[in-house]
Amino acid sequence: MSDYYRQKLSATRLKQAYDMAPPRTRQYLEAEVNHVLDKIGADDTVLDLGCGYGRILPSLAQKARRVIGIDISLDSLLLGQELLVDIANCFLFQMDALQLAFSDNSLDVVVCIQNGISAFHVDQHSLIEESIRVVKPGGLALFSSYSEKFWDERLDWFRRQSEAGLLGEIDLEKSRDGLIVCRDGFTATTVGPELFQALTADIAADVIIAEVDESSLFCEISPHHL
Repeated sequence: MSDYYRQKLSATRLKQAYDMAPPRTRQYLEAEVNHVLDKIGADDTVLDLGCGYGRILPSLAQKARRVIGIDISLDSLLLGQELLVDIANCFLFQMDALQLAFSDNSLDVVVCIQNGISAFHVDQHSLIEESIRVVKPGGLALFSSYSEKFWDERLDWFRRQSEAGLLGEIDLEKSRDGLIVCRDGFTATTVGPELFQALTADIAADVIIAEVDESSLFCEISPHHL
């Protein structure tokens, strides 16, 4: 499924998906970024997992000392380089989120929003563990998924993307309970509060699960490093 974001939904096509978001979805996207910004300090180094073309990086770069975005799609990163060329404290790398090329305890904040924990289609527990590995003592890892209250708006946004040819045709019979299924094999799942709790149950960390804007569900993890 990661090939979907490399080949079909990357670069300008990915940007088009966000540009066509209706007003309520734009509010959701902005609320996610604002929630993250509230957690960032001026001296922080922030890592954005699955940054795509760097949609949220300009906002992060205004708040943090240094911002690093990683993605598996080279096409998206090349577009990001063009769009972010004037932002000196922003850096882009092609990298697997399960194999981060950073030392232990080296970053202040790791961000994985826009349902990346599901959209990456990787082992979610391993993704959280690898993110926690690189976070400094006192640092924070932020993961977001969709609130169940946002289902109608989310389905509408995905339907618009499908009608624009960015996604396959949505199978409305199979799309329910937080799961969106397209007839071309693409799926979009959701992580609810119970699953977030299960995924972090064996991790030595302070964990807060909070709903934002009645659209996002955030899992905020502050690890207990020895």
